[in-house]
Amino acid sequence: MVNIAISGISGRMGRRILSLSGQDKDLRVVFGLERPGHPDIGKEIERVKVSEKISSAPEFDCFIDFTSPQATIEHLLELVSLKKPVVIGTTGLDEKQLKIIRDSASNIPIVFAPNMSIGVNLLFRLLKEAANTLKGYRVQVEEAHHIHKKDAPSGTAKKIAEVINSQGFDIKFEDIKAIREAEIIGDHKVVFESDVDKIELSHSAKTRDIFVKGALVAAKWVIDKQPGLYSMEDVLFGEAI
Repeated sequence: MVNIAISGISGRMGRRILSLSGQDKDLRVVFGLERPGHPDIGKEIERVKVSEKISSAPEFDCFIDFTSPQATIEHLLELVSLKKPVVIGTTGLDEKQLKIIRDSASNIPIVFAPNMSIGVNLLFRLLKEAANTLKGYRVQVEEAHHIHKKDAPSGTAKKIAEVINSQGFDIKFEDIKAIREAEIIGDHKVVFESDVDKIELSHSAKTRDIFVKGALVAAKWVIDKQPGLYSMEDVLFGEAI
């Protein structure tokens, strides 16, 4: 049994992590964290006590964080002192915050990914193969998300560009088409085009549960790993792209 602590347990992602964990016989949520002053502090959500302090948590095996950049870094520093593995799905981190994550990985195992979706991480692998094969093609990257998403282009779109660029292309982040509209969960499309043909690879998220399912797979995977910074490619395929 893997005991999980959830950051932002009262939020949209936190609630889904709690709910889907309950459908997995190998997982148990033992602790929920919320920001200081949150109205759910001291209450129970599905028999899980909500607290504002990680130090008050019962023994847990892995911490899952889909909150804000600042909160994630604050939690991470405490998790390093506790020597606890963590799965981070937070996006929009700046370079200084990313460095803290990289540095922290020398002390604890961390799974950090711009997108926890199993399907999206398969897309990354397909794109690497496509880019390696389609040398000389023109490439267009497009992403669409809900109007509440703050970062643009998305972390997933940036990762797509990095994967393609690793095969000799030169996609600039500012050239990625980013759409913010309605309540779109997450759509990503890549078009490779030449004078004679066009190839499209895309992924569309139907619900946020795809991110939760990936995070839970990562949580079970990371608990017995050595300190290091791991990706979802490591979790799913045994190696990073």
